[in-house]
Amino acid sequence: MDWQELTDLTRGKPFVVERARLTGSGVVIEGQFEPPQLAQLSIDDQVFVAAFVRSHGSIKEMERIFGVSYPTIKSRLNRIAEHLDFVDTDPAPTGADVVDRLRRGEISVREALAELERSR
Repeated sequence: MDWQELTDLTRGKPFVVERARLTGSGVVIEGQFEPPQLAQLSIDDQVFVAAFVRSHGSIKEMERIFGVSYPTIKSRLNRIAEHLDFVDTDPAPTGADVVDRLRRGEISVREALAELERSR
């Protein structure tokens, strides 16, 4: 069964994967696993995201591929984005990170205290 069949069966309702088998090794993992966010999108939205990535994020190219206007592409991207969690690419430093930077002389005691206070 592929993701499209699974999406059709679940009709967009949330589901949990309880068993996975690693191809070739026969190892089976059981538990409760939430599918990746992209796999939880409808098949149409998955195709749209794949096209967006393949077009290197070019909205002009997306307009050409799908034959729709800029506002339509932007609207669909915004709708899909609402279903995806934001990935924090600049997380707050941990206390250990701040202390290490202080120890190496990269920041002053005052700066370290301010960073530690902000991360609370």
